[in-house]
Amino acid sequence: MHPMLTIATRAARAAGDIILRNIDKLDRLTIEVKADNDFVTKVDRKAEEVILNTLQQAYPTHGIIAEESGTHNEDSEYQWIIDPLDGTTNFLHGFPQYAVSIGLQHKGRMEIAVIFDPIKNELFTAARGDGAQLNGRRIRVTPRKGLANSLIGTGFPFKQPQYLDTYLASFKAVHPKVAGIRRAGSAALDLAYVAAGRLDGFWEIGLNSWDMAAGVLLVREAGGIVTDFSGEGNYLETGNVVAAASKVYPELYETIKPHLIDELK
Repeated sequence: MHPMLTIATRAARAAGDIILRNIDKLDRLTIEVKADNDFVTKVDRKAEEVILNTLQQAYPTHGIIAEESGTHNEDSEYQWIIDPLDGTTNFLHGFPQYAVSIGLQHKGRMEIAVIFDPIKNELFTAARGDGAQLNGRRIRVTPRKGLANSLIGTGFPFKQPQYLDTYLASFKAVHPKVAGIRRAGSAALDLAYVAAGRLDGFWEIGLNSWDMAAGVLLVREAGGIVTDFSGEGNYLETGNVVAAASKVYPELYETIKPHLIDELK
């Protein structure tokens, strides 16, 4: 295993242990509201702390972009992009769909990805050029062609209600063409599921870089396509993403594209 991937895996599993130890303490957790429909708990912060400690001990000069503690060493050519608990709302409700997400960017290019689901003990990993794996076994996107009979993941713009009508228009366009649409509440896992062939595609408006940095590398290393809403590679900057198996992506993208407003493209 790539040495940086080994360290990232160690950090993700340590964070997962903290999450698991607090599953039966949900009624005693102090919940802070960062913004509308955006929550943080001591579990998020402790999980992030152990990730940072692990990464900084191994790579003290590397930069950090983390959901809870912000940006550190932003001039470094290496940047770790971290979400210690993607799906906090799910976690707080006992809904078992959340994960630790850690990605490494080098000179603006994603190099390492780890997404760890502590509930299912599923570890999704990727290193650029080496493919994607789930618990050590190679994964690939689905070979499905087009949207017919596909299962597509999505996310509602719950933090940006001004885009709800735009989102609903894209949803209505996709809905009659597919077998089903799922909104499970963790973009990191949605992208990991595209990489593993459990979902045929995924799209969402207004994500943060830490929600998807690791996931987009997983999809690409598993043979899929990832773009923003302009069909370009600026998803980490725009927060808008379309990811799918290579033979599903063209129809998914063309289906939602006419319904997106200019400011999202």
